[in-house]
Amino acid sequence: MAGWGEVEQSSHLGPGPAADPLPGSQRIGTAAPAGTASRSGLAALERLSFYELERAVLPRLRDPAGEEEARLPSRGESGPLARRLVLSVLQSWGLHPLLEAGELLTAELVANAVRHTGGRTIGLRLLRRPGWLRVEVRDSSRALPCLIVAEPGLAECGRGLFVVDTLADRWGADLLPRGKTVWFELKVRERTAN
Repeated sequence: MAGWGEVEQSSHLGPGPAADPLPGSQRIGTAAPAGTASRSGLAALERLSFYELERAVLPRLRDPAGEEEARLPSRGESGPLARRLVLSVLQSWGLHPLLEAGELLTAELVANAVRHTGGRTIGLRLLRRPGWLRVEVRDSSRALPCLIVAEPGLAECGRGLFVVDTLADRWGADLLPRGKTVWFELKVRERTAN
């Protein structure tokens, strides 16, 4: 995930440049005067229902060789959408043992991005490498996440990264020129042919 502003002109929601425009909106990424494309692209993204957004980004996320991300509005409703997207992708990749952990960890990272970063969009990307699944959530803040170890019995708030630290095989954050990516990785137990 390269550095980014709130909206990239090269980002689009559809499957490619030849795709039909999104219902009731201009396709994100079409040529426009500087600044205008960013504003109209973000407005188009925010006008989409979560069903339309899910339908538009799921094919790109399912491509195991793809490296594109889904851009989601930074609001509370994006958490359940991100969880559905991750579940659908993991099922299509045959990674059924990772469904529960992948869904929970994605929910934690998306909730942190929405709650703590103040940006208007977040990015979600899934990568499949031999032996590993990596899920990345990108936001516009350069403030790094902080693992808080809370006392037992205290408030549940602030335990998200503790859950990530406990369940993920690896996790971390990478600073970008304009924002950061917080990611987790889960080991994929490859089946061997007998």
